[in-house]
Amino acid sequence: MVELELQDGLAVVTIDRPHARNAIDPATMGELEKALDAAEGAHALVVTGAGEKAFVSGGDLKELAKLRTLEEAAGMALRMRALCERIALFPGPVVAALNGHAFGGGAEVAVAADIRVAADDVRIGFNQTTLAIVPAWGGAERLARLVGPARALLLAGTGRILGAVEAERLGLVDVVLPRGEFAAGWRELALSLANPQAGEIKRLTTGGRTPREAAGAFAELWVAEEHWEAAERVMSRGK
Repeated sequence: MVELELQDGLAVVTIDRPHARNAIDPATMGELEKALDAAEGAHALVVTGAGEKAFVSGGDLKELAKLRTLEEAAGMALRMRALCERIALFPGPVVAALNGHAFGGGAEVAVAADIRVAADDVRIGFNQTTLAIVPAWGGAERLARLVGPARALLLAGTGRILGAVEAERLGLVDVVLPRGEFAAGWRELALSLANPQAGEIKRLTTGGRTPREAAGAFAELWVAEEHWEAAERVMSRGK
C-alpha cells in the first residue's frame, strides 16, 4: 500500500507494506505512480516508509522472482528507474525521510531525493552485490554524484552498509536526528521547504535556469505582494 497525505503545500508519500519490510513489487510501483500523480502541485514532497524498521528494503524478491526473462527484468528496471526519475525531477524540494534501514533498491529510492533525513539508528547501503546484481534504478549514478565516483564504486562494489552518522560524514545523508525526535523533525524540515521560493532555489542549485531565466524568476518574486509584505515586516523591526 502507498499512502498520500497533503498538508500545507507538502505531499507525503508513505510506502506501507509491513509484511515485506516496505519492499517494492509491481503493484506498489503502480500505487507509487498514482501517488506521484496526485502529489502534483505540492510545493514539496516527502518519501518515507511506515514503521521504524525499514524505509524501503529494496525490491520484493518473492514477487520479482517471477521475472525470468531478459525482457521482463529490463522492463521492471526501466519502470522503477522512471519512477525514481519522477521523484528526482519533482519541481519542489524532495525529502527522503529514512524512518528505517534503506538497503539495495531502498537506497536507490533514497538518493533520488534532494535531501535525506535519517533517524540515528538507521543503516543504508547499496548491497545489490549480495544478490549478484547491480543497482538498476539509477542509484549508482546518483550515488556517484553525491560521494564521487571512486567512493561510489567502493560502497556499491563491496555492498558496504553504513550507519547514519558515517553516511552523513560521507555526504550520503544530510541530516541525522535522534530517534525520539525523528518524526517531528523531518516533518518540520519538510514543511519549512514547502514554499515556491524553495522550489525556485532547487532549480538554481541544480542548474535548471539560464542566467536570464534566473533573473526573471527573481524579478517575479520581487514584485509579488508576498515579498513586499515580508520586506515591510523586516524593515519595521528596525524602527
